[in-house]
Amino acid sequence: MTPADLSRAVLSAVRSAVDGGELAVAVPERVVVERPGPGGVGEWASNVALRLAREAGRPPREVAEVLRSRLAAEPGVAGVEVTGPGFLNVTSAGDPVGTLVTRIAAEGGAYGAGDALRGAAPVRVPQSAETRARVVAEAAGRLARAQGGRVRGGGAVPVPADPERHREAVLGADGLRWALLHPAPHDLPHGVEVLQQRARNPLFRVRYAHARARALVGNGAALGLVPEAGPVPEAGARVLAGLLGEQPAVLAAAARKGAPDRLARRLVTLADAFFDFHDACDVLPRGGEKPGAAHRARLALAEAAGTVLAGGLSLLGISAPDHL
Repeated sequence: MTPADLSRAVLSAVRSAVDGGELAVAVPERVVVERPGPGGVGEWASNVALRLAREAGRPPREVAEVLRSRLAAEPGVAGVEVTGPGFLNVTSAGDPVGTLVTRIAAEGGAYGAGDALRGAAPVRVPQSAETRARVVAEAAGRLARAQGGRVRGGGAVPVPADPERHREAVLGADGLRWALLHPAPHDLPHGVEVLQQRARNPLFRVRYAHARARALVGNGAALGLVPEAGPVPEAGARVLAGLLGEQPAVLAAAARKGAPDRLARRLVTLADAFFDFHDACDVLPRGGEKPGAAHRARLALAEAAGTVLAGGLSLLGISAPDHL
C-alpha cells in the first residue's frame, strides 16, 4: 500500500464514519500520511483525528478510535493503532515491497500520476522571455497535467537576447534544464558542473542510477533471471521502497506548488537510496551462485527504481539514457 493508497483509505474511513453518523464533520479533500514519529508504530501515520477533533467536538483520541476500526477494515491494511494524542498508525497487509513493485511495473512511466488537481482552477503557466522562468513554467505544466489539472498559458511574448540562452550550446538541452530546475527558486542556476560525470554532480547520479538499473535488468536477462516482485529484507531495500512509495505524493505536492525543483531534488535522494541498496546486497548472482527468489525480488526493486527515475526526469523534460 502506497501513501497515496493509504490517504484514500483514510478518507474512505472518515467518509464512512460521517455517513454512519459517528462523526459530524466535513470530509476533508485530502489527508497526509507520513512516517511515524517518535513513539509511533507501524509503517505510516496520519494526524487526521487531531485535525477533525475540534469540528467534531470530541477529544482527538476518541475520534481516532472511531476511525481506527473502519480504517482497519480497508483492503490492504493489516492493523491500525492509536498512539500519542490521537495519531493513527497503520501497518500494511501482505508484502508491501512486492505489492509496490508490481504496481510500478504495471503502471510504468505513468506511476505517480493522479487526480490531485482534477476539478481545481486551471494552473496558469505564463510564457516568459526569460529562459529560467519559461523552463520552470513548462515543467510545472507537465506536473499539473499529470495530476489531472488544466493548464492555461499566457499569450506569446517576444524572446529577446537572454543571457541564459547561450548556455544551451555548452550544456545541451538536458543539462540546461537541470541547471535551471534543480536549484531552489532563490538559488542561482548551476554551471558547467552539470556536465561532469562524477558523483558530486546530482544530474549524473540520477541518470547513472537509472542506467545502472537498466543494465542490471539486461545482465539479469543474460543469466536467465527475470525480475519478480517479492519480499526484500535488506534495510536499504526498505528505505528505497519507502521513497518509491512516496513518489505519488511527491508529484502531487510539486504540482500543487508549481515547484519542479522539489521533484528534481527528490530524484537525487532516490538515486542515492538506489546506490545504497545496490552496494549493500548482491542484486545479481556472483560467481557460481545459483539465481534465486531473492535475486529476482532485488532485480524487480531495482527495475522499479529505474522506472520511477526515468518518469521523474521525463516530467522535467530531461532524457534518461540507458547508457552513460
